[in-house]
Amino acid sequence: MKITVPPIKSQGIKTKLVNTIKNCITWDNDGKWIEPFVGTGVVGFNVRPNKALFADTNPHLINFYNEIKTKKLNSKIVREYLTEESEKLKEKGETFYYNIRERFNNTYNSLDFIFLNRACFNGIIRFNRKGKFNVPFCKKSERFSKSYITKIVNQVDNIQKLIGYYDWDFVVQDYIMTLSNVSADDFIYCDPPYVNRHVDYFNSWNEKDEYKLFMLLSNCPAKFILSTWHSNKYRKNKYIEEYWSSFFIITKEHFYHVGGSEINRNSMLEAFVLNYRPSLKFSQPHNETEQLILLEPKINYQNQIVSAI
Repeated sequence: MKITVPPIKSQGIKTKLVNTIKNCITWDNDGKWIEPFVGTGVVGFNVRPNKALFADTNPHLINFYNEIKTKKLNSKIVREYLTEESEKLKEKGETFYYNIRERFNNTYNSLDFIFLNRACFNGIIRFNRKGKFNVPFCKKSERFSKSYITKIVNQVDNIQKLIGYYDWDFVVQDYIMTLSNVSADDFIYCDPPYVNRHVDYFNSWNEKDEYKLFMLLSNCPAKFILSTWHSNKYRKNKYIEEYWSSFFIITKEHFYHVGGSEINRNSMLEAFVLNYRPSLKFSQPHNETEQLILLEPKINYQNQIVSAI
């Protein structure tokens, strides 16, 4: 199935994992789809629930999608902006990038935000302690070719149509507030930051947060899927065993790109934690290493490992 790719990029975006996540979902779409860590929105945008609450502590992400929702921002405006600014970037190079970055950190303009997101190093979204965007330039002055601008514009147009069709709300709030009013008819998808890894001012995460989220989800009346990392060739996620091992866990191996060098492109075992037995409908892998395993809850099954393929 073709994936709807959002116009905002980020490290750890779940584009390649969307179909696996969708195949895990058992839900009749009667309640509300809830994401406490919406990020780019790629999962919810592809699930396409009738009603949704997309929340995040990063106001720039939420503001971007709210401006699309209110029609302050649209594909035509984005095309005109990127076309004009791309010519200046070609002429002035990284000096112009840092001028835009400084302007954004004073005005927080959504158009400047998408420019920085697409012209910064490796699509990283990172803010310092003062809430200022601080990612360096990608060193490509001709970053915005006509075809690349068209690609971004089409992504904005696709999301614009979805937001206009469905009943979706975008709010700035933390996960505790987002999970404080959940019903049994709702469905929760959680994609929190990895503990002590790739965090920034808006998006920090530590062991206390992991425990709070564990307690909230453990007592939640709704079904949920939690995305987290299971292991890589260097280490394992200790919180899988400490907190999440009493739930159903599906793992999928994929390649996680961090940085530009080949040495940083290593396989990661992603874990999807569910508080219900999934209906497994996984397709065969295409051109990628894939491994799917179902770990039954320790409480009932003594930690048996059963192949899900």
